[in-house]
Amino acid sequence: MTEQTAAPTAATEEPAAPAPEQEIPSAGAEPVPVTDVQAAEPVLATESVPATEPVPVTESVPATEPVPVTESVPATEPVPVTDVQAAEPVPATEPVPAAEPVPAAESVPAGESVPAAEPLEAPEQGLAVAEPVPAPKSSRRVLRAVARWTAAVLVLGGLGTGTALGITSMERTEVPGLATEGDGRWDYPELSLPALPAGSPRPFNEANVAEIHHADLRKLLIPAPAGATADKKLTGGWVSTTQFVSEFRKDKRGELTQLLDDSALRHIAARGWTMPDGTRSKVYLLQFNSTAYAQGLRDDTYVSSTPGIPLDWPTDLQLDESWNAGGKVPETAVYAYGETKTGKGRIHEAYIQAGDTLALVIHSQQGKKIAEQIPFRQTLILQNQLLG
Repeated sequence: MTEQTAAPTAATEEPAAPAPEQEIPSAGAEPVPVTDVQAAEPVLATESVPATEPVPVTESVPATEPVPVTESVPATEPVPVTDVQAAEPVPATEPVPAAEPVPAAESVPAGESVPAAEPLEAPEQGLAVAEPVPAPKSSRRVLRAVARWTAAVLVLGGLGTGTALGITSMERTEVPGLATEGDGRWDYPELSLPALPAGSPRPFNEANVAEIHHADLRKLLIPAPAGATADKKLTGGWVSTTQFVSEFRKDKRGELTQLLDDSALRHIAARGWTMPDGTRSKVYLLQFNSTAYAQGLRDDTYVSSTPGIPLDWPTDLQLDESWNAGGKVPETAVYAYGETKTGKGRIHEAYIQAGDTLALVIHSQQGKKIAEQIPFRQTLILQNQLLG
């Protein structure tokens, strides 16, 4: 038989010199694992293996043991960025190119180690330290505006409160736009009925058939209004019969004194004052033992359509027909007189009968000045209420 010579392979012409006690791994040997190497940039060998032609993989080169790698390729550690504040995010528009895998076809020559890959440098654009972000100016402007408006509201509120307090403390006649002329009434203090003895009823109570005033008669006198000058003779206490009859004409005083003695008069209380406008006021309260005696004196002095015994005054007084008995307490009688039928003039006179008590009220002016009618009627109504 004719021997057929096989074609020599490229590997038989220049075989790689085997290392002592080491053999070149076959083409089918496992490549160096790269699972622990992070893909960033391909690891380049410092020296390449010279070869004229690539070794075909049709036939494997026998090898006793694989060439162990003396030093493993250390994996590059990623640059920590936990302590770095991100200023601007890395734009995602351009994707990072993937690193090419390490080629496993090239063998490492015996006796040489694979150099370690240089660590990756951190990209400059993603590691800049961020500067503190200044507060927006708009928020400061808002705070200043709020502070200014708050101050303005407080100032206006204080002014409004002060104005309101000033107006409420003023009299109506002192407030511009609300000023009204006074109607001439006097400023009397607040009135109240005096306390009664224990178990004693009011004069017009059903249990008080005789209509007796059990309260102190002096406490039933109307007080002087504000601004009045007290009369030194009529101070709100007890007065004599002589003082009372001195208010009438001299030629009638004896007759009146006799009537008072015959009427079982108990006592007389009186108060007088003079107002700044010159008006003189006098109030007398006469209390009798019973209502019948008080009624008898009123009849004996002819107090009805006329004032009866005239006062010590140059002119005779007439019944005031304009008086409508307004404010009169039930079970009481009121008779008002003046220089005219309308009550106008320099003097006003009135009688009030309330149970066992008869009251005389006088307002007068000296000279030609007219005594105002409104304060006179005010005094008359208030005294009537105290006796009721």
